[in-house]
Amino acid sequence: MNRDNDKGKVLLQRLSILTIGSILCVFLLIGRVYYLQVLQAEKYKMLADENRIATRMLIPPRGVIYDRNGEILASNEQNFQALIVAEQAANIDETLSKFKELMPLTPEEETKIREEIKAKRKFVPVKLKDNLTWEEVSKLQLNAPDMPGVIIDEGLNRSYPLGNYTAHFLGYVGAVSDTDLKDTDPLLMVPGFKIGKAGLEKFYESRLRGLGGNVKLEVNALGRVMQEIERSRGVEGENIYLTIDSRLQKVAQDAFGDNSGAAVVMDVHSGEILAFVSVPSFDPNLFTTGIGSKEWNELLTNPKKPLTNKAISGQYSPGSTFKIVVALAGLEAGVIRPDTQFNCTGVMQLGNHLFHCWRHSGHGPQNVVEALKNSCDIFFYQVAMELGIEKIAAMARRLGLGEKTGITLDHEREGLIPDEAWKLKRFGTKWQKGESVIAGIGQGYVLVTPLQLATMLSRVVNGGYEVSPTFQKLNLKEKDKIRKLAISKNNIDIVKRGMFEVVNGEHGTAMGARFNINGMKMGGKTGTTQVRRISLQERRSGIIKDEDLPWNLRNHALFVGFAPYENPRYAVAVVVEHGSSGSGVAAPIASKILQEALKLDIK
Repeated sequence: MNRDNDKGKVLLQRLSILTIGSILCVFLLIGRVYYLQVLQAEKYKMLADENRIATRMLIPPRGVIYDRNGEILASNEQNFQALIVAEQAANIDETLSKFKELMPLTPEEETKIREEIKAKRKFVPVKLKDNLTWEEVSKLQLNAPDMPGVIIDEGLNRSYPLGNYTAHFLGYVGAVSDTDLKDTDPLLMVPGFKIGKAGLEKFYESRLRGLGGNVKLEVNALGRVMQEIERSRGVEGENIYLTIDSRLQKVAQDAFGDNSGAAVVMDVHSGEILAFVSVPSFDPNLFTTGIGSKEWNELLTNPKKPLTNKAISGQYSPGSTFKIVVALAGLEAGVIRPDTQFNCTGVMQLGNHLFHCWRHSGHGPQNVVEALKNSCDIFFYQVAMELGIEKIAAMARRLGLGEKTGITLDHEREGLIPDEAWKLKRFGTKWQKGESVIAGIGQGYVLVTPLQLATMLSRVVNGGYEVSPTFQKLNLKEKDKIRKLAISKNNIDIVKRGMFEVVNGEHGTAMGARFNINGMKMGGKTGTTQVRRISLQERRSGIIKDEDLPWNLRNHALFVGFAPYENPRYAVAVVVEHGSSGSGVAAPIASKILQEALKLDIK
C-alpha cells in the first residue's frame, strides 16, 4: 500500500510540475506576443513598410544659364530612362535577355551594364537606356511583369538651345566617372546623373547642381511600382547669368564663315566678355545624350580641331599687333617721342644679318603714329633694339600678356613673353640683340592667346586700367576697385591715334574694314604671322605666294580693334588660322563684330 501511495505522490508532483510549466509557457507566449505586437509594434510596422516601400533619390533640376539679356543658354528637358535594380530582379540574365528583345543593346552597352551591376550595391539602380520615347516607355511598362527589377524613371537632360554657338565657354555635362566619386554627394550615385565636365558647366558645378530630393513608392513582390506615397522635390540648382550677349555671339561666330580661329569681345571698362568664339565648334548636346563613336572620331580627326578652345588654348605669334606694346613701351621709357623718326629703306642690317620690312621698297621716314598706321617693321626693329627685351617684356606683362588671365575655364595657356632669364633657363645661352629685333614685331619666341590680346587692347584703350576678363557682371563696387596702371595718358592717346590711322587713315593697313555708324569709328591693328620657315634659297628664287601653299602652311591673320574711337567701349581680338592676311581677312571680321556691338548698344 505504501508503495502505491508513493507512486501516486510522484505522479501528482509530476503532474503539478507539468501544469505549472504549461501555465508558465502560456504566460511566456502571451508575454512574447504582447511584446511583439504591442511594445514592438512600431518597429515591425516600419520593417514591414521597408519591405513594401522603395525610396528613390530624385535628381533636382540643374540651374539654368542665361545670357546678359535673359536668353536661355542652358536648360533642362524631360528624359525617361529604363533602370534595373539587381536585388529586385529574380535572374539578371533572363531580365536582360527579355529587355534586349524590346530594346536592343550593343555588346559594349551590355558589358558596361553588367560591370556596373557587379560594381554597385544590389539596391542601387543601374541605367539600361535613356532618352526613351513615349512608345518605348509604353512597351516597357506593358512587359514589366516579365522583367522583374526593371523600372522606368523620369529624369532631366541638359539642353543647349544655341548648340555650337556656346560650346566652348559653356562646356557640357557628362556621366559621373570614378574620379568624380571623390565627391561624397549621394546624387553622384543616382543612375543617369550628369555633372559639368568642361567650361562654365564645370566651374559652376556646385552652384548649378542643387540638392537631391526623394520619392517613396509602394512596390509589389516583383518590385513593380503600385503607387507613389510621398515626394520631396529637393532644391533646384542656382540660375547663372553671364555677360555674354547671344545676339553678338551669333554674329561674331557667323562672321568667320568656314575659317578656323577665335575671337573675343570685351567691355574695355569692366572686362566683361560679350562674345567668346572658337571655330569650328561642336554641338554640346551630343555629349548630353551620349556621343556616338562616329561623331567622336570625326571631331578628333578634324584638322581644324573643333574640340580645342582656341580662344584660351591657342597660342599664336601676335605679329604686328604686338607693335602696340612696343610703341607704348618705347614712349614710356623715353626711347622715342611722338616726333621721333626712323627712316625705313626696306632693310636694316645688324651685324651680318639683314632684317627686312614687309614693304620691300620701304616706307621712308616714320614717326610712331605713321609706323603703326603702315605697320612699318624697320621702325619697330629700331625701337626694340634701343629698348631691349627686358623693358618690352615688362610692358607686355603689365598689359596682360605672358600669363593666364584667370578666366574661369580649364586649359587656359599662359602664352610666352621671353626675357633674358627665360632664354638662359630654356636654352642655356644668352639673349641676343637680334632676338629683341624679332620680338619687336611680335615674332620669334613671343606667343599670345586671343583672350590675352583682347585683354591687352582693353587695358590700353580704357586709359590704362587693369581690367581682367570675366563671364560674370561686375557691380559698381567691383568696377571701382579696378587698379589704374602707371601709364601716361598722353602716351596711350598717341598709340590710340596710330590705331585710328590704321583703319581710317589714307593707305592704312586696315582701311578696307573702316566704318562710320552715326559718327562712331573704330581703331585697331593688323597682324600677319608666318607659320613656316622660309629658306634662303626660296628668298633668292622668290617667296611662294600664300594662296599657293597648302592651308596648314599659310600665314595666320590677326586683328585687334576697338570702338567707338572717341569713347572706347568694346575691344575685339580676332585670330584666323592660316587666314593669310590680317588686313584682308581678320580685320573685316572684327569690323562686322564691332559694328554689330555698336548697333546693339549693349547694356
